[in-house]
Amino acid sequence: MHRELIARLSRQFGTSAVTELPPPYLAPSLHFIPLQRPTQCRTFSTSIVAARDLSKSRGVSAIHRTGPKFLLSVSKYPLPKPVSPEKRAPRTPTPNHGLWAFFPLNRQALSTPEYDSAYGRPWTIQELREKSWEDLHCLWWVCAKERNRIATSNLERHRLKAGFGDWEAKQRFKVICVTQKSIKHVLRERWYAWEDAQRLYDSGYRPKTDEDNYEEDASFA
Repeated sequence: MHRELIARLSRQFGTSAVTELPPPYLAPSLHFIPLQRPTQCRTFSTSIVAARDLSKSRGVSAIHRTGPKFLLSVSKYPLPKPVSPEKRAPRTPTPNHGLWAFFPLNRQALSTPEYDSAYGRPWTIQELREKSWEDLHCLWWVCAKERNRIATSNLERHRLKAGFGDWEAKQRFKVICVTQKSIKHVLRERWYAWEDAQRLYDSGYRPKTDEDNYEEDASFA
């Protein structure tokens, strides 16, 4: 026990107050409570009750469904009512909708391991260097569409707790990522080549045309 607290207890209440306290390991908070506690000087509430309620929102209750005491600006206009499904016009489904690209060929949310295993090797950088900008653009979005399809199947597989197809989907996903990295590599090479050509052009270099080569050959002759 704190020595100062023991001295104060012994001076005020005698030694009996110290001996009546429980051991510190049973009630440690009693050994460190100050002797004089602040007392409450005021009652619970000292505010004056308002003689008139000036709140405009008084009486509006979402629980009891009671409306406001005054009309709103839209009170004279009738609220729109939803159309029942029976009265709606029939909608013709689109057989070749673009969202079907997020699903396998059988249009099922969960793809089979046989479908995910049926893929080839990734595109190499040398093969992609021979492609045009339009071909690289189309190939990139084909890969993006395939990644979205794999994500749809993974979400459905985890929801159903199927327990199969994870390994096949991961292997197919890795091949797609390698192709996309190769596309980025080729585009980066073309960007650096364009910067080098622009730098040479700004420095005054001009490539020779066929007419310049013909004039040089004629001068040597």
